[in-house]
Amino acid sequence: MSLEENKAIIRSFIEACNKQNLALLDELMAPDYVDHSHQLRGLEDFKQFLTMLIKGAPDMHVTIEDIIAEGDKVWVHVTAKGTHTGEYHGLAPTGKKITFTVVDIWRIVDSKVVEGWHVEDQLDLLRQLGVIEYTEKAKKLFPEDVK
Repeated sequence: MSLEENKAIIRSFIEACNKQNLALLDELMAPDYVDHSHQLRGLEDFKQFLTMLIKGAPDMHVTIEDIIAEGDKVWVHVTAKGTHTGEYHGLAPTGKKITFTVVDIWRIVDSKVVEGWHVEDQLDLLRQLGVIEYTEKAKKLFPEDVK
C-alpha cells in the first residue's frame, strides 16, 4: 500500500464514524483489530465502544486537522465536536457542547487497520462535561480556560 492509500483508508474510517456507518468498518478494519489505548480486542469490541460514544453525543462530528503517513502507520490529528445528549461512560446527559482534540496512530496491513493508539485530553473533556472543576489556584493559572 502506498502512503496515500493508507491515508485514504483513515479518511474513509473517519467518514464512516461521522456517518455512524459502523458496517463500513468491516471493510476497513481487521477482525482482530487491537486498540491499545482502550484495551479493546477485536473489531466487535471496537464497534461496541464506538456505539457507546455515538449514544453519548449523537451529533458528534470529527474533522481532520492534519494527517501524516510513514511506513505502515498513519497519524491523524482531529477535532471532535458534539453535544452530550446521551449517557457517556455512565455519566447522565448534560446537554453541554463539547470540543476536544485527538491524535490517533493507526497501523495498516494489507489495506486493513490492525492496530490503534488514541491520545486525547480526557481532563479537559471531563471539565467541559462538568465532572471536574478547576480549583481557585488553577483558575488563576489558566484564566483562558475558565468559562
